[in-house]
Amino acid sequence: MTLGELQKTYHDKLSPIYGQREAKAIARTVFEHVLEVNGPTLAFERFRLLTAHQLQDLTAILERLLNQEPVQQVLGSAPFYGLTFKVNRHVLIPRPETEELVDWIIKDQKEKGALNILDIGTGSGCIAVSLAAHLPMAVTEAIDVSEDALAVATENARLNNVSVTFRLLDILNQPLADAGYDVIVSNPPYVTEDERNTLAANVLLFEPHLALFAPREDAIHFYRVIAAKAQTALKSGGTLYFELNADTAIKVKTMLEDSGWHNVELRTDLSGKQRMLKANK
Repeated sequence: MTLGELQKTYHDKLSPIYGQREAKAIARTVFEHVLEVNGPTLAFERFRLLTAHQLQDLTAILERLLNQEPVQQVLGSAPFYGLTFKVNRHVLIPRPETEELVDWIIKDQKEKGALNILDIGTGSGCIAVSLAAHLPMAVTEAIDVSEDALAVATENARLNNVSVTFRLLDILNQPLADAGYDVIVSNPPYVTEDERNTLAANVLLFEPHLALFAPREDAIHFYRVIAAKAQTALKSGGTLYFELNADTAIKVKTMLEDSGWHNVELRTDLSGKQRMLKANK
């Protein structure tokens, strides 16, 4: 079978599930990964005959994609802020809006030299590792309640050749050390129960609910707890950054202002949704 023929099979089978544009993007990602070529090369090699081993691998991947398993999990990795991260079912797949949050932090903090940074709910480690890579003078720590997630994050720090201290900690039930952090950042669980049925199957079935869903009784509970503990963990003048659910962004902003935080700023992502916030102690 030729490369072009199998590409057509991918498009024909994936389009009813993902739509034509996303199916094309998924197929391109898979073929680039398996064949170790870039997009322009794929376009010029439509008549290339696939080896039996390549055909076997690509067919097996297609079957997993047809079960709506995310392509990043199928391939075992995802790009984020110019780096590559290992991902599996124990961590959320890094999202573009989180890249925007990381970019905001780096631009804010890059001239400040030595910093102490804490990432709460690190998951794959994409925030902490990216900050450590781009703010090399910083001392970066990260915590998570999941041992499996911390194992992935630790591997990602090693793969990207940065130093991050990872610790197991349940932010809802354990105290933060009064460590004098300059920056605390968190992308906590924020999907509400009302939104559960709106999630794509590849998210709902394959990504960890522990990292997705806010408590049913209080959609901003994680934000309340983290903000309260950050009041003692941050240095005077330190900065708290959050990724947000656009539907509860104003509620989080109001909560912080009512709790004595200063200069609370919301930012929109590239889609125009209020998805990021920073506040000063």
